[in-house]
Amino acid sequence: MIIDCHGHYTTAPEAHQLFREAQLKAFELGRALPDVPHISDDQIRESVEGNQLRLLRERGADMTIFSPRASAMAHHLGDEAVSKQWTSACNDLIKRVVDLYPETFIGVCQLPQSPGVSIANSVAELERCVNELGFVGCNLNPDPSGGHWTSAPLTDKSWYPFFEKMVELDVPAMIHVSGSCNDNFHATGAHYLNADTTAFMQFLQGDLFKDFPSLRFVIPHGGGAVPYHWGRFRGLADMLKQPPLAEHLMKNVFFDTCVYHQPGIDLLFRVIDIDNILFGSEMVGAVRGIDPETGNYFDDTKRYVDALGLSEEDLYKIYEGNARRVYPRLDASLKARGV
Repeated sequence: MIIDCHGHYTTAPEAHQLFREAQLKAFELGRALPDVPHISDDQIRESVEGNQLRLLRERGADMTIFSPRASAMAHHLGDEAVSKQWTSACNDLIKRVVDLYPETFIGVCQLPQSPGVSIANSVAELERCVNELGFVGCNLNPDPSGGHWTSAPLTDKSWYPFFEKMVELDVPAMIHVSGSCNDNFHATGAHYLNADTTAFMQFLQGDLFKDFPSLRFVIPHGGGAVPYHWGRFRGLADMLKQPPLAEHLMKNVFFDTCVYHQPGIDLLFRVIDIDNILFGSEMVGAVRGIDPETGNYFDDTKRYVDALGLSEEDLYKIYEGNARRVYPRLDASLKARGV
């Protein structure tokens, strides 16, 4: 079985985006927020069958861990009430996709984060999505301010109420920022990769996993700059009197394969232990075109992994085993279906 750990609903029906625009306009004008629109099952089918569902089948994957569009989380827009309404609408839409295609999609939730608002206020939505909607994880934004980094580092105890709930529910979080309102940082080309690298360095500087030894994070986009500068991070750990990275972080931190060229994948697998890599494509996501050098889609990451010549045992880990271990609720769901 091939499980893609990183999929977003980037093709949601137009009515969903029109609602968002109306919601933000109402907030701007001080009016009551609009009602969430009705979206039919046929509209949902149309939005995924020619996109994510088709591409998964064409590329040979079986299932994707599916979450709302990351760039549209936009926690920096509106206020806490706006974020809560938008988040529940997005998560409910993911649940409907999963219900229509339960063998192909399984849900991961967006959180109703808002700048200056305690992450403890996101616990209820995580509980709802896990306990009521059957989701298997969440996307956690380390920078709800949209590129201005006004939040405390992830190792700060202000995050602990949420981490305690993650441990209780036994769900991981994918570190994932949203859109950037800072012109210095292009969202997908800079802000995303900066955040991946920043989160790793925050973990390195702190001792979070001493307090939460079972807490798990997926750092996407191949770990940002981390694998490429692995020697730097090993050296910094030494200078900061931290344990070696294998002991300090790598029982709790995992990377995906959302790296869009063969040399990048080659490097990722040379540097990072096989047990810390999950197959992912971020499809349909940040890079959607065809690479003129290969004639294949940039985000068809399975091609790069297949070209590595891994053993059957290692391929199982990358394509299935590691995802089932990092997302135990996914594993339980598959076992309940006899998979």
